[in-house]
Amino acid sequence: MTNTKELSETEKKVFEAIEKNDVILLKTLLPELENPNVMDENSMTPLQHAAYKGNKEIVQLLLDHGSDVNLCEHQHNYTALHFAGLSGNPAVCISLLLAGAKAQVTNSVGRTPCQMAGFVGNNNCVDAINHFVPREDVDYYLTHEPLLPPILAGKFHSFIMQSSVHPVRVVFNLQKYIGLSSHLEEVKAILMAMRDKEMKKGPEVNEVMAFKFHYLACLVGEIIALKKKQTEGEGKKKTMDTVDLFTRNMLKPNKEGELEFMDNLLKEYIKDFSYRESMIFRQMVTSLTNESATSTLNVIKIALNGNMSFFNSSQGCATCGEPDKNYVKKCAKCKSVIYCDKNCQRMHWHWHKRECDRLQNDATLSEKNAPDASELSAELQKVLIDTKNEGQ
Repeated sequence: MTNTKELSETEKKVFEAIEKNDVILLKTLLPELENPNVMDENSMTPLQHAAYKGNKEIVQLLLDHGSDVNLCEHQHNYTALHFAGLSGNPAVCISLLLAGAKAQVTNSVGRTPCQMAGFVGNNNCVDAINHFVPREDVDYYLTHEPLLPPILAGKFHSFIMQSSVHPVRVVFNLQKYIGLSSHLEEVKAILMAMRDKEMKKGPEVNEVMAFKFHYLACLVGEIIALKKKQTEGEGKKKTMDTVDLFTRNMLKPNKEGELEFMDNLLKEYIKDFSYRESMIFRQMVTSLTNESATSTLNVIKIALNGNMSFFNSSQGCATCGEPDKNYVKKCAKCKSVIYCDKNCQRMHWHWHKRECDRLQNDATLSEKNAPDASELSAELQKVLIDTKNEGQ
């Protein structure tokens, strides 16, 4: 279906401003735009165009001006959220979801916005859509069951929407949202209540989100237990920052260099999930009993983020597992380990210093044994000459 109505000059300029990502011009035009849901010749609204461009500021401007987030007369039924998933900007996806965008609408080929984002490899958008939680789900626990001060609602909402499942990164994020660490018991109680509520939705049950709430609750519980031990304990561990101590425990390698402590702890979290008949529980248990099973952390990653998110991710930060696009630090000595920032490097040094010299020596030895470039070039020339002579 195409739009046959002639666009006014203002409407044409709005579409042009979006095409050029001209925020300043758009701000001057919007007060003159009578219908924020006007459609161009392809039956696309300004919001759909802005979502496809991946411009969060313009998307928010249009939403604030009254654009209908779910209006769609596009020939192939691509909603604004479909276009946002194709744009590769997860922030745009979140803005649309917060405005009420429906994530389960399918286009003409039967794909949801999340599936379209995955189809083109925009896994950050896949994670943003999959891990989205409606704000009203959080607000319920501030109105009906006021367990948290209202001022912390936004921070708690951001915390539960994180897509990272690495335990260190989750705890870093918990620390980042100032105020939540003073209400850990309440945070854990809300997460467990949200888990149970999610599993009792009948046909609309979301097992993935239920396990995520359970997993986050377990990690919060771990911090609570550590704080209690520190209060009762003595010596250096008593004075050490709780997050530092947690991170040191998680990253402690065994003799083979494996993170055995973390692996065993995460197995306990899976075992503690009380909904044993759920598909996600059986899926994780089956994966763990498989002879070719990877680490428990990877089993949880696959369960919560999907196969594509797992297999397309390269080795992450040595401390918190964040993907390589966030790397800004590298060990200056061995140059074999990479980190998000100085804090991650500091956290990992307690264990890394024991193998840094070995990694440096291995790298030096490999460099010495590597064939000289000029020798390779001469050898290649010889092969080419011999091949040519044989042909003659």
